[in-house]
Amino acid sequence: MLEHPPIATKQEKSDSYKNAFLPEIQTANADYPYWDKVKYLSTNAIADNKSLWFALKFLRQLNRTLVSFGNYRFSYMVTDEMLELLHYFDMNIGGSLTGENLIPSENKNAYLVSSIMEEAIASSQMEGAATTRKVAKDMLRKSEKPKNKGQQMILNNYLTINHIKEHAGDDFSIPQLLDIHRSMTAGTLDDAVDAGKIRQHNDILVMDGITGDIAHTPPHYEELETLLADMEKFFNKTDKTFIHPIIKGIIVHFMLSYFHPFADGNGRTARSLFYWYMLKKGYWMIEYMSISRIIYKTKKMYENAFLYTEYDDNDLTYFILYNLRTMKKAFEELKLYLKRKAEEHNSILLLANIKGINPRQAQILKLVRENSNLCFSVKEIENRFSVSNFTARTDLDGLVLLGYLSEIQLNKVKKSYIKSEKFDDLIKNQF
Repeated sequence: MLEHPPIATKQEKSDSYKNAFLPEIQTANADYPYWDKVKYLSTNAIADNKSLWFALKFLRQLNRTLVSFGNYRFSYMVTDEMLELLHYFDMNIGGSLTGENLIPSENKNAYLVSSIMEEAIASSQMEGAATTRKVAKDMLRKSEKPKNKGQQMILNNYLTINHIKEHAGDDFSIPQLLDIHRSMTAGTLDDAVDAGKIRQHNDILVMDGITGDIAHTPPHYEELETLLADMEKFFNKTDKTFIHPIIKGIIVHFMLSYFHPFADGNGRTARSLFYWYMLKKGYWMIEYMSISRIIYKTKKMYENAFLYTEYDDNDLTYFILYNLRTMKKAFEELKLYLKRKAEEHNSILLLANIKGINPRQAQILKLVRENSNLCFSVKEIENRFSVSNFTARTDLDGLVLLGYLSEIQLNKVKKSYIKSEKFDDLIKNQF
């Protein structure tokens, strides 16, 4: 279990004032370490690690921003690292030309569909959805019925994110929160009546997944009405004290998880609110970034960021920094993904030069060339390329007419498309 930081006596607090502005202390504070790291740090200025911690604490109390929800008080410090990351995001994931040029316009829909799938899968896997990315993506692309609870969680998440995207400009409200939770958890809860319903009990504890210890006791259920009303105001209104939109979105994420207003599904719902707030404030490239995928890879750090905040006088700086760093990693992954896709696009261009082939059909041929066992449905092409049923059907039927694909009848209504026997010879003759 995570160790609580030491509490200073009056004398130790007094002594901390003398040390707080030493260069070594400011250097030690650069990445905002919690006590579990500070207790192992060594500096020439202060030999005692408790004294080092108290000096850091004093330094952190200066220029803090306070936020309140009901009777709960939180605060955070804007560090140099935060300012650097916020500037980076303002320049790259908001309404800048840099961002516009990063996503090729002809592939925007396909990239967007793929990224929303990744976000839905990772966010659900964090909550226990036991399935692979490949299986989950196949289910979403083919619009197949979920085979188990984990797949249902992923489908719910995918549909909910798409709904939020369509209503990103709306103000937040409690009824909308209930609708999001209902959509996110339908068919996945132990008790179906809990979907879209604020808990009316205190039989809920957040456990440490490794030790089994109680990590967090949420507020009393009778406080939730006031807390959620305050969060509604925080989400929708501009504060007298300016809070950067990205920081504000991260605080919304934290608060819903902290309040834990639902019997289950709080984490998925909290991450979807962050996504909503970012889109509402114009950070449109968040649609293309799978932040939950990075969180899933660093789940213990994510959980610790919550605990650091709660254990250190509700200091939100830990959680804000973790999320900003995670966003940076997600954006860097997106750039690598786009670079890889650009390289793939060059090979697709060769196929697109085939007479009578459009760019989507060229991508279908590339997929078949790489995996001869693929079996396409019209619905899968609709979902993969974000096109209409007519367009998807026309693309596939066109490839059948040209001899690259063959039709197989699955039943009286459904048919699929597979690699034709002539495929390899036709491709060979083109190059």
